Amino acid sequence: MLKGSKPSVLSLAERCRNILASNWHGKLSTIKADAHGSKEEIYSSKVKYFVKKGRVYIWVPENDQHDVNAIIDERGSFAVNSPHPGSLATVLRSVGKFPTRVALTGEVIRVSDEKIKLVAETLRETLSAEQKAIKESSNVVSGILNSSNLDSSSRSKNLQELLDSNKSYIPYKFNMSSCSYIDGSGSHQEVDLDAIEASKADPLSRFSIALIDGINQHEARRRALTLFCVTHMNRRAKDAFLLSVDRKGFDVLGKVLGPAAKDGSHEYQWKELRFTLKEEARDIGRFCQQLVEMEKEALDNLSSFSGL
Repeated sequence: MLKGSKPSVLSLAERCRNILASNWHGKLSTIKADAHGSKEEIYSSKVKYFVKKGRVYIWVPENDQHDVNAIIDERGSFAVNSPHPGSLATVLRSVGKFPTRVALTGEVIRVSDEKIKLVAETLRETLSAEQKAIKESSNVVSGILNSSNLDSSSRSKNLQELLDSNKSYIPYKFNMSSCSYIDGSGSHQEVDLDAIEASKADPLSRFSIALIDGINQHEARRRALTLFCVTHMNRRAKDAFLLSVDRKGFDVLGKVLGPAAKDGSHEYQWKELRFTLKEEARDIGRFCQQLVEMEKEALDNLSSFSGL
């Protein structure tokens, strides 16, 4: 890296913030309890949540076991995966890779009655801003998002169900005391809480899952990813999936031609490849614009590569 140049990848703290900001559900674990106190067992369930200004708000169904547990013992843990929609998850499992994830420990604090409406209104305003940004987006952005299965990839649509549901929920604030980043191989790395507090969620994180799914579902754009492997990495690829996006670039899981074996044969192997944007994408529109420019550039340069 040249002196004074900006890093092309996110820090661990930024990756944690992005995973939390892009997802909407996670696994909450609390210590089982009753009127006689805490037990030695753990109760876990899938819950929805959202993040506002770095604070994690978890929505627990009314009369859920977590409700009782948190009153007696506030200690808890919360695990969130980096969402991998559609066929991407299947491919990752087939090659033995896990979603990157964030594991938090801390206290599960029930939001006071007088602040419940405020938290709900904060969620409503957050979703309204996201939906407005999508409506005002360019045709390219709309085209990519429309290719996505929004029932499973739209963060705002899935969180809107909390506000529209007839089911009663109780919001809790999760106060972090530790944070770990877990990579695709299962390796844990402790992340400094001050670094997380100082970092900001990527501007693309709220839309990243719909973007990833939309591109992976679009045949022409999938083909363009394979061309990126050739033109930018000089790696011949016969398949590729978009793995993650952020303001600095994107990661591709490409099925690329591996090194020659002893008998001279070659096999295709799934590899993660990092592509850096020419300039940081301050919003979803700028990211998609640069992606289109890269697609055009790859097609223009295609003739310079042989053996395709």
